Amino acid sequence: MATMAGRYWCSYSSPSAPPPQRQRGPPLQPRHTGGRGRGLRRPSLRAAASAAGEPVKAATDAEFFQPADSRPIMLFDGVCNLCNGGVRFVRERDPGRSIRYIPLQSDSGRKLLRRSGRSPDDISSVVLVEKDRSYIKSEAVLRIMEYLNLPFPQLAAFLKIAPLFVRDFAYDNVANNRYVVFGRSETESCEIL
Repeated sequence: MATMAGRYWCSYSSPSAPPPQRQRGPPLQPRHTGGRGRGLRRPSLRAAASAAGEPVKAATDAEFFQPADSRPIMLFDGVCNLCNGGVRFVRERDPGRSIRYIPLQSDSGRKLLRRSGRSPDDISSVVLVEKDRSYIKSEAVLRIMEYLNLPFPQLAAFLKIAPLFVRDFAYDNVANNRYVVFGRSETESCEIL
């Protein structure tokens, strides 16, 4: 990541990554949460082995969540103008920097997608990755809002009244039309302020 006048730019060409560390377990997978969200849990080793046909390895907890820094990670589409604007919006309302940001298209983003039980090439949704759980679509947005300054945690609690299928329907409509309405970045890099 390079710094230019207070702005951070991330590139999708992989810089030399540190050597992979020992994986503690298979990536997270969706589970039924009784209608209370899109919780993800670790599957059995057999399920993870059957899905291992992809060249991208899942991220390990030690790779992204150390005792000194266990902040959640927001995965976003780095070439989407709406998504980059969303990251700017969140950063401005998160003075304690309680969330980290990684573009979905980066090597780290692809590893975290795999850890969350999603395809490494799936850029259809924002994903919030916490140490023990991942959130997608509207659940990710509402969980991110809980980390921000007032009034966003209260607004998130209010919006949770709406059923998940209604929230995800609205989310999918925006996500499916984000390039048409908001456009794409002209460069193959994302700006993180």
